[in-house]
Amino acid sequence: MNEATRVRALRVALVLVGLIFIVGVYPLMMAWWPSGWRWQPNQPEYEQMILGVYATLGIFLLIAARNPLRHRSLIWFTVWSSLVHAGIMTVQAINAPAEHGHLMGDIPALAIVAIVLAVLTPRGVPEAS
Repeated sequence: MNEATRVRALRVALVLVGLIFIVGVYPLMMAWWPSGWRWQPNQPEYEQMILGVYATLGIFLLIAARNPLRHRSLIWFTVWSSLVHAGIMTVQAINAPAEHGHLMGDIPALAIVAIVLAVLTPRGVPEAS
């Protein structure tokens, strides 16, 4: 994949992930798949906090999609924070039988986000603009 195609694909991925973070996490957590996205017992304070953090990140990913090369640090933050979040949740879900649904829900979703963004983000020195 050449650089231009890679950046184009990265822009699409950033828009998709951004939109999912803004409007997709809430329905997944509250209605569509609570066992894979909502931790027990239901904790409204935690849920509001995590939804707020991910919606904010989603907005910034949409902004980054305009010029991904200028926003590599945000993209790499999203990659690494998603991997760390997924890793912590994996340990917690394995240790709590009631949370095993997350092993097929939000944990792989975060890993996929991290992998896709990491594979598509160009390395090296950004071009001067």
